[in-house]
Amino acid sequence: MSLDYDDLRRVRRDLHRHPEPAWREFYTTARIVDELETRPLDELYVGREVLGETRLSVPDDDELDEWFEQAREAGARADLLETLDGGFTGAVAVLRQGDYENGPTVGLRVDIDGLPVRESEDDTHCPAAEGFRSEHEGFMHACGHDAHATIGLGVLDAVAESEFEGTLKVFFQPGEELVAGGKPMTEGGHLDDVDYLLAVHVGLDHPTGEVVAGVSGFLAVHHFRAEFTGAPAHAGAKPEEGENAIQAMATAIGNLYGISRHSDGATRVNAGMAGGGTATNVIPEEAFVEGEVRGETTELMEYMHERAERVLRAAADMHGCEVDVSTEGEAPSAVSDDAVVDVVEGVAGGVTGVDSVLRSDDLGGSEDATYLMQHVQDRGGKAAYVGVGTDHPGGHHTSTFDVDEETIRIGVETLSRAIERIAAERP
Repeated sequence: MSLDYDDLRRVRRDLHRHPEPAWREFYTTARIVDELETRPLDELYVGREVLGETRLSVPDDDELDEWFEQAREAGARADLLETLDGGFTGAVAVLRQGDYENGPTVGLRVDIDGLPVRESEDDTHCPAAEGFRSEHEGFMHACGHDAHATIGLGVLDAVAESEFEGTLKVFFQPGEELVAGGKPMTEGGHLDDVDYLLAVHVGLDHPTGEVVAGVSGFLAVHHFRAEFTGAPAHAGAKPEEGENAIQAMATAIGNLYGISRHSDGATRVNAGMAGGGTATNVIPEEAFVEGEVRGETTELMEYMHERAERVLRAAADMHGCEVDVSTEGEAPSAVSDDAVVDVVEGVAGGVTGVDSVLRSDDLGGSEDATYLMQHVQDRGGKAAYVGVGTDHPGGHHTSTFDVDEETIRIGVETLSRAIERIAAERP
């Protein structure tokens, strides 16, 4: 395989320098599209062309404008930025090859967004030492999505050089970290004809050289924001005239953790952010809490969600307040299909640098690739979520996280060979 991995490494490092969170991936999408336009693609869809109507956790216009301008100053093309305006980020690349009309349509999903984590400046941190540390202070690629996007480009290159006969679609998905991008990308219509889907993630506590053919154990998740509204009053002179929104919020948080667990499987609840009030001598009129519920299955997550809403509304009523509860992100559970796992397991051992292949392992968290997987499976197709191990000095979502760049080659070769075999064998 004659791919230019030095060039792919340069792309990955450029993306690493410009991390952008959900719906603000302006530079990231434009940079990916610049690369895609150099490939022999049959179709390329960008922004609004790849997304449905349901976008959750979209920032306000001022914040979108700030990131848009930042991308422009970093060199993103004006024509591409116009296409992405309003936070409609992401892309879908389509490659048709050989007797594609009689071949399958295979999809690969890679995510592209960054995280609100300040990147380490320590000399032992490779991006800092080698000059590709994040230029967006307070944000970084702390989960490897820069490598995922690069792997997506490399797979296109490798499949284009192969004897693959069929259609390959690579989905460059925004907004995974907020579990907000999978649903609108699913609703965009480009998955409707996909027969087989692969999704990929690096690391996941597996070292470089280890491949997990079919990650399982996805927890279905629902992110919520509850905004409490009460009545202000002077805390010293007239406290009885107030309706304390922070009291309602605090009552809700305490009781969220008291939701009964379920005998059918694992459940989770967490209140991750909270705030409100304006001064110590004012009964607070407004308060909020953002949190999440999870379940081993979608049904268990829905059980937790229903009870969490009941707690939030009861807490507001107890303290004479109103509450508005909104969905900020969500994703179902999913299971990798054995037939696709068989293929990945079969090819991974033949990839140079792979010294360990695990058939399966539990994720232990949530991922909105499950929307795409479930969509394909509901239409009679098959899907699998592949883990490509990488040595990293810090855990995922930490300031010292980095990707062993050998992982990019391993990921490209494993996935491209799996795609070729899928097309040849139709498992």
